[in-house]
Amino acid sequence: MFSAAGSGSSSSSNRLFIFEVTGLRQNGSSSALPVRESGSTTMVVPYARMSSTVQKIQKMGGTVVNITPVISSAPAPSSVPAAAPAATPQPAKKKKKHSDVPVNIYRPKSPFVGKVISNEALVREEEGGTGIVQHIKFDISEGDLKYVEGQSIGIIPEGIDKKGKPHKLRLYSIASTRHGDDIDDKTVSLCVRKLEYNDPESGELVEGVCSTYLTKLQPGEPVKITGPVGKEMLLPDDPDANI
Repeated sequence: MFSAAGSGSSSSSNRLFIFEVTGLRQNGSSSALPVRESGSTTMVVPYARMSSTVQKIQKMGGTVVNITPVISSAPAPSSVPAAAPAATPQPAKKKKKHSDVPVNIYRPKSPFVGKVISNEALVREEEGGTGIVQHIKFDISEGDLKYVEGQSIGIIPEGIDKKGKPHKLRLYSIASTRHGDDIDDKTVSLCVRKLEYNDPESGELVEGVCSTYLTKLQPGEPVKITGPVGKEMLLPDDPDANI
């Protein structure tokens, strides 16, 4: 079979036809065209080159005995929906900083009631210290209070204020590691300095409500604790970091 290549600018010029030709003779200038010893020769010709091909056939002494359009067996193109674009992989959500730090396990309306284990003085006047500063250790083994270094707990002092309402909590920085002074996860400790000063107008001694309450607590006494709170002053993850 001989295929005369060509192309057209329209769909009709791209159609193909089968030429059945007889009587072709060998021609040096047209050696690309196949020649059979006997019988007919077929060639596929684009519509746009039908006229020029007929002229070549006649110059080579051939005769076109039949022209048949090529019928394509390929199915008509159908409308195929475009494939949905591949989903762009989303980066894993970054874990929020300090999301695993416990906060507000106990709130003011339902505080944890711990017990004082010890209340020891940290400064002594005879040694040159001034004021009252106490190291107070609380038993928290009966509750779910957990904390990390750098957090604070709230203390609700007993009694009522000048308006006859229960005292509001005060926050104190935790002085122990997350495992407590005894490294058994059963205690939490505070270092508290009693607030006291003379009123500049009356000269009367003013004492802090909660700090006075704390520094006077005795072992075995109950105390209302809230929290823990705070994520701003935590230790870095790197144990070798300069803090």
